Amino acid sequence: MTTKPAESVYLPNHSLEGTSSTQRRLSNIMGYGSVVITIAMIGVFLLWPMSKVMVKAFYNGESLTLDYFYLLFDNHLMVEAITNSLWVALATTIVCTIVALPLSVIGSKLEFFGKSFLMGLLLVPMVMPPFVGAIGFQRFFARYGTINLFLMNGKIIDSPIDWLADGNKFWAVVILGVMHLYPIMYLNLAAALANVDPSLEEMATTLGVKKWRQFKDIVWPLARPGYFAGAIIVFIWALTDLGTPLLIGYNDVIPVRIFNMVSDINENPMGFALVFLVIMLTVGFFLLSKSTLNGKKYDMMARGHVTSSVRKTGLFGTLVIYAVLLSVIAFALFPHISVLITSLSHKWFMTPLPLEYTTEHYMKVFSQDLPVHGIQNSLFLASMSTLTDVILGCLVAYVIVRKLIPFTNVLDSIVMIPLALPGIVLAFGYVITFSGTFLDPLNNPVPLLVIAYAIRRLPYMVRSASAGLQQTSVSLEEASATFGASHFYTLRKITMPLVLANVIAGGLLCFAYAMLDVSDSMILAMKDRFYPITKVIYSLYLEQGSGELVASALGMISMAILTICIMGASLILGKKMGELFKS
Repeated sequence: MTTKPAESVYLPNHSLEGTSSTQRRLSNIMGYGSVVITIAMIGVFLLWPMSKVMVKAFYNGESLTLDYFYLLFDNHLMVEAITNSLWVALATTIVCTIVALPLSVIGSKLEFFGKSFLMGLLLVPMVMPPFVGAIGFQRFFARYGTINLFLMNGKIIDSPIDWLADGNKFWAVVILGVMHLYPIMYLNLAAALANVDPSLEEMATTLGVKKWRQFKDIVWPLARPGYFAGAIIVFIWALTDLGTPLLIGYNDVIPVRIFNMVSDINENPMGFALVFLVIMLTVGFFLLSKSTLNGKKYDMMARGHVTSSVRKTGLFGTLVIYAVLLSVIAFALFPHISVLITSLSHKWFMTPLPLEYTTEHYMKVFSQDLPVHGIQNSLFLASMSTLTDVILGCLVAYVIVRKLIPFTNVLDSIVMIPLALPGIVLAFGYVITFSGTFLDPLNNPVPLLVIAYAIRRLPYMVRSASAGLQQTSVSLEEASATFGASHFYTLRKITMPLVLANVIAGGLLCFAYAMLDVSDSMILAMKDRFYPITKVIYSLYLEQGSGELVASALGMISMAILTICIMGASLILGKKMGELFKS
């Protein structure tokens, strides 16, 4: 009876030397293998196509030149577009922070009746194509749209208000951006706050530290990686968004200028110079955001849990929370409601709301080949690209955070490059680069669409996974290795469960935005049978007659599909999903 404990202690220690050597080899394989795959993928499917497009910005046909950049900054319209885009991105990020921060605190720290349902509704705007929301927004705020007709019928105003006048389009774009992007900020902040060790707050409370001081000095510094993970995505998305300003008619921004130049038959090289400038701007802002966290550690020995440090609210507190959440939900769902009404409308002319309602437009969605193929194509393309992002993104994030190789900051910057590119330009580069090859999108765009979706959403997965890993102490993995566990066993049993909420958050973002991609889908899908949902919606919208109504119905169906996916993931994962939604 006394020899077994001695053997059980001795045998693992005896194998530690060999295990350590194996661990190092596995770490090298994982680290350098992930780097090679990532750099090869980005090099072939991003840097190479973009180099072929951007060479026009530095080459005039005879020699290298910077003339196009001089012309760019001498053109006051271009300078104005650059300035406007930066202001749009900054305003959108600030307003998203103001909206998402209290929501994430409510979701992670308070328990109240109906929490699961209400916090789930907060994510609905994430699954609506932004340009579809813009269509509904325009319909309601048109000169003789629903809002003005309501006000005029109520004798509140005598003549219609031009809500979408040139002077108001900036804020229209910002508001629509906030409606669509605040869930990104909320998801990252909620995951970060959920992972804060509750014992730290309990200790501070025991010492008499006030709640606001606890948040300022303890909770916020520990949650800051999650905030920056969301903020940098929101900022760059708003900076490079094409669909919303294009449909609103706010043309004095960088993406619309690039779109107009690239689609120009003469291929104005100044447009490619503008693309290069956008890359420099977005990479520069990303590096600036990283410098604010440089040298600070955010890892903890323990992690937050679904039931830890959650306070139940009384009747008054619940009523206040309901007022806040319902106000945000009503604000965010306004474009969706307008699209829903449009999809059900019948006999709607010069009246605030339709005189009659019908489901005929939904029947047309399922009776026509084009929308049915669009739904099938998008589900397949989004699933394949998301699977690629989850596998590669988690590996890259682990390499970066655990510093398995030298120069991880360089790798991090390389992975962020896709965020800097307007999709319309990247897709155009694919057409130029791969036409006439086995990847020619004219013959079959599916491989390039999967690659384009995965490349452009990979940063979301890396940022979300990195935020979780930064909050997980490496000493937990070291302890596992000390007792003889293999590297992959440690990853599977210790590391991945601790960052699961962040992986799910990143995966949801990748799937949702791949499912509803606009720019890549519009350019690369050249034949009807390959159209994803967004291009089908756009094609239907351009049709005369009931095209806009059928497009609105398909937009609502696409939103329903993605909502079901999110709720299904919650049911499958059970309490583990609580760390993401805190429901």
